[in-house]
Amino acid sequence: MWNLQINNSLESVEMSRKYDVYGSIEDQLVKGFDFNDASIRRGFIRKVYSILSVQLGITTAVICWFLFHEPTKRFVQHHSAVMYVSLVIAAVTIIVLACCRNVRRKTPANYIFLFIFTLAESFSLGSVASFYDVDIVAISVGVTAIVCLGLTLFAFLTTWDFHSLSGILMVLSLVLVAFGITAIFYRNNIIRLVLGAIIVLIFSIYLVIDTQMMFREDSMFSIYPEEYIFAVLNLYMDILNIFICILFLFGRDSR
Repeated sequence: MWNLQINNSLESVEMSRKYDVYGSIEDQLVKGFDFNDASIRRGFIRKVYSILSVQLGITTAVICWFLFHEPTKRFVQHHSAVMYVSLVIAAVTIIVLACCRNVRRKTPANYIFLFIFTLAESFSLGSVASFYDVDIVAISVGVTAIVCLGLTLFAFLTTWDFHSLSGILMVLSLVLVAFGITAIFYRNNIIRLVLGAIIVLIFSIYLVIDTQMMFREDSMFSIYPEEYIFAVLNLYMDILNIFICILFLFGRDSR
């Protein structure tokens, strides 16, 4: 569940975006361009989704490798260290990217850290997927794609600023913690389904919020062009968490 904690820490960084993450107003004035310009913002969005597409392609390829290559599948099933080491590497790299502005903005360091994070996250996700039937994983991928595409289109078309739902997200997070503690002591399918559904709902809202940050120039949470890595991280983690929860909902592992 460290993904949920990391995502929440990323969201907390947003609260200081105008002065901390993006620097002072004076720093912004010397950029030499206006990010409210439609062409600049469209270029930023294209860049974010291009990088995101590469990330998702790498993750999909790794999952397919772990699912269809029997020696690899058996190895990761019998060596849980692969998943745990991958999680540690992913946690370290995303903390560096989230907290170190100079690393996040400097090329090629930002791409190197992002690539390492993507590989580590893909290995951990592939390790989890290897314990599920191929058809369950395929269905989960399809449902995740439909849900995320629908939410993205909705975020671009709606006029409602979803940052107003931050209070609801806090309540849902508290409910999630309560159900999580209950699930530790009482293993029940109903609790499992409710827990998974709440997590899917939370990250679905986060996906809409993170998408809106890229094109809402009138919002106090708008993302500036030098923070494309930050935008990619938010979207990538939202999508992966939605996939993990849908996989969790659709079937038990085959162990």
